Amino acid sequence: MENDSITVINNEENQQLEIRLNGEVAVLTYRFYKKNIAFMHTTVPDALKGRGIASTLARHAFAWAKELKKPVMVYCPFVAKFVKEHPEYRSQLDPTLYGK
Repeated sequence: MENDSITVINNEENQQLEIRLNGEVAVLTYRFYKKNIAFMHTTVPDALKGRGIASTLARHAFAWAKELKKPVMVYCPFVAKFVKEHPEYRSQLDPTLYGK
């Protein structure tokens, strides 16, 4: 379930995208590596699970990477599964790591 009214915040100090909802914080951590951006880990508190929060974070992360013109490296198991289910994001993966 995708919720367009949810706000994603870029917490640059902690290198993570955040969604704050009902006193809980869901995060997708990232790191910059050479010319790439790496999506490291996604965490969604139990109270927020089943609401499409992780998918919202992933979509926002890919949109942001596109704005930055940075190829994506995926270390997060959730994001890897997300890309498998949403092939439209495969073109943003670093071709030297994932092929074309």
